[in-house]
This record gives sequence, C-alpha cells and structure tokens, in this order.
Amino acid sequence: MKVVAAYLLAVLGGNTCPSADDLKNILGSVGAEADDDRIELLLSEVKGKDITELIAAGREKLASVPAGGGAAAFAAPAAAGAPAPAPAAAESKQEEKVEENEESDDDIIGLSLFD
Repeated sequence: MKVVAAYLLAVLGGNTCPSADDLKNILGSVGAEADDDRIELLLSEVKGKDITELIAAGREKLASVPAGGGAAAFAAPAAAGAPAPAPAAAESKQEEKVEENEESDDDIIGLSLFD
C-alpha cells in the first residue's frame, strides 16, 4: 500500500510517469523501506495507463464489495418501515443513568453540607 501511495504522491506532484527511483526517494523521505519487487510490479501494472482511469476502475470494483457489518442490520428494518428500537432504547437508558447519578450525588452532597 505504501508503494501505491508513493506512486500517487508522485503523480499528484506533477510526475506523470514516476520511476522506481522516484518512488524510493518518496518512501525514503518518510523513513519507509522500499521493496524493489513491489515497486517493479506496480510500475509494470500501471505502465501506459492513465491514473484517473485506474482510480475510476478501482472505485467501480469497490462499489460491489459489501462492507459495514452491523450497519446493514439496522438499515434493513428502517427501510422496510419497521421502527429501530435498539438505538432509542440505549439512549433512554443512558439518560436515566445520568439522571439517577445526578440525583444521588445531590443527595450525598446535600446531606454532608446541611446535616
């Protein structure tokens, strides 16, 4: 990933066709070690290709990858018209605990100051 980041930094800096030495210099400037095999593999894969087209193709591929884990479980009932009680219940319980703690603190402080 750091080799890809170095490549993108070089391109953003105006170098439309960075070399292995360019990538090694970028990685070395931040104290990262450069793996020659990975650099050569990346450069061979992107040779002659437009970076904006590569990014667009990558976005399309990532769009089909499922992500989010538990978020989909809450989104599905809400989309179907069913209420989502779990977050609301958690918030009300938290508010009750805060209120109980405040009252008990007031009672303790009140007893110790006025008795």
